[in-house]
Amino acid sequence: MGVSLRDVAERAGVSLATVSNVVNGYRPVGERTRRRVQTAVDELGYTPNLCARHLRRGRTGLIALAIPELNNPYFAELAEIAIREAGSLGYTLVMENTAADRTAELSLLGGSRRHVIDGLIFSPVRVGREEVLARAAGIPLVLIGEGVYDVPYDHIAIDNVAASHQAVWHLVGLGRRRIAFVGARPSDPRHSAHLRVRGYREALAEAGLAYRPELVAVTDRFGRLDGLRAMRTLLALDEPPDAVLGYNDLVAIGVLRAAAEAGRRVPEDVAVVGIDDIEEGRFGRPTLTTIAPAKEEIARLAVRRLVARIEGTGVTGPLSVQTLFRLVARESTTGGGPRS
Repeated sequence: MGVSLRDVAERAGVSLATVSNVVNGYRPVGERTRRRVQTAVDELGYTPNLCARHLRRGRTGLIALAIPELNNPYFAELAEIAIREAGSLGYTLVMENTAADRTAELSLLGGSRRHVIDGLIFSPVRVGREEVLARAAGIPLVLIGEGVYDVPYDHIAIDNVAASHQAVWHLVGLGRRRIAFVGARPSDPRHSAHLRVRGYREALAEAGLAYRPELVAVTDRFGRLDGLRAMRTLLALDEPPDAVLGYNDLVAIGVLRAAAEAGRRVPEDVAVVGIDDIEEGRFGRPTLTTIAPAKEEIARLAVRRLVARIEGTGVTGPLSVQTLFRLVARESTTGGGPRS
């Protein structure tokens, strides 16, 4: 049989309530007593029954992370960090892949699955403010990404306008003048693609460069193949771009492939920048210059905030945070080794 709290109490020579307070962090306990209890825990190898603990509190111990693209390395890296953080706080994180499908997102907010989780970290794409307000009541919720604003829930994102603005200014500083954007989504003003195009256009205007619609490529999705196809079209223009900002690193990797196929040198003929700083971009040839969001901060803050909401500890009104990012200059724009 496993070691119980009563076994720990007998070994430490204290009451069962004292052991419970130490193990669960319910009430302050004197330092000498706390050390005696911890010594007994270590000697006996006691581990808490998290399932029983959650059930006593009317919870399942499960939280969900809902993302639109499970096969996107950015979300995979974000999820890995969130899983570790949830585990450190005594929760199990389960993944939900919505595939950016409206029905799946609505079901997640208002369907039966919400009753088996204690809270939800959600990156919405297809649902809007009204749907979130109507369906998410009663469940602890933290939003990540840019799909929904102006709702009374914690919201964590990067400043996409500023991020793409910085990427374009990096290219302008290198003397590039025909700068393209690959991965536009003009039909959806809530999407991060719309915000990144906005930052792109604002940077062009500040640099005194004309906005050229033919240099903005709309894509169906945001993968390598989308970047490849879009770049082939851009290279067929009478005046092809001398630089490209991809919506994300996957798009930019496709752009690099198309440039190589066409015999264009990177960065001599065309410089390329992505966004997300996925691991794949660090090992290609050339390595990819990128905007690196603070993925550790996004994931950890989202999990911590959600758990605080679930447990009702130290939270008041909704928190809106725009996390930091930085430009990481690599061979696809500098031609040399990586530098940040």
